[in-house]
Amino acid sequence: MSAREDLLHLAHRAESGTAAAPDPLWAALTVDAEQARRAAVLMLFGALDDVPAVSGKPLAPADLDVLLLERAHTLGSHPGQVAFPGGAIDARETPVQAALREAEEETGLDSGGVEVLGTLQELGLAHSNFLVTPVLGWWRLPSPVRVVDYAESAQVFRVPVRDLLDPDNRVMATVHRAGRSFDSPAFTVNGVVVWGFTGIVLNGLFEQLGWAVPWDRSRLHRMGV
Repeated sequence: MSAREDLLHLAHRAESGTAAAPDPLWAALTVDAEQARRAAVLMLFGALDDVPAVSGKPLAPADLDVLLLERAHTLGSHPGQVAFPGGAIDARETPVQAALREAEEETGLDSGGVEVLGTLQELGLAHSNFLVTPVLGWWRLPSPVRVVDYAESAQVFRVPVRDLLDPDNRVMATVHRAGRSFDSPAFTVNGVVVWGFTGIVLNGLFEQLGWAVPWDRSRLHRMGV
């Protein structure tokens, strides 16, 4: 089965309610649905571009990447964090429409080349009080991407899934604030740490797809935020 077929089957199972139980960490991503604002993110996978994976390990899928961006360090909310393209759902928009619109605005991609495979379960982003719908996409006709507005994003990049799965690139990110600790699965790729909401979502997705590789969860990376 191809990577696209794996993703498509997961989307179908999620929408039909027959998907296997998600990563337990997803269960912690909750907010008050009556009070939360709605948002959507685009989880866009596609055939690996001409920038090869750094990892040389024989990890599957080997020919796949995913689109991410690093938020501007001057933003008031989640500054400098790596995220999927996405944002708030406007009135009369569907989650799919919002995810594609935001991706166009943030990365300059041509949404006409994106095949929407489906949506996954809504997840809570408590710090911002958003209820987020992940939209799973396949890049049927890839287009160039870039930072459209440096006030919003520091970089836009495609990262090979092989590098994300490599155990050498896996850590537990830990943050200490106001006497409390927060830990999340994380990925050290492209000179950044993919952690928090995005790290949890990617980790859970790989687990559900059966792509995950065992890694050392005792390796801690203290975040300076």
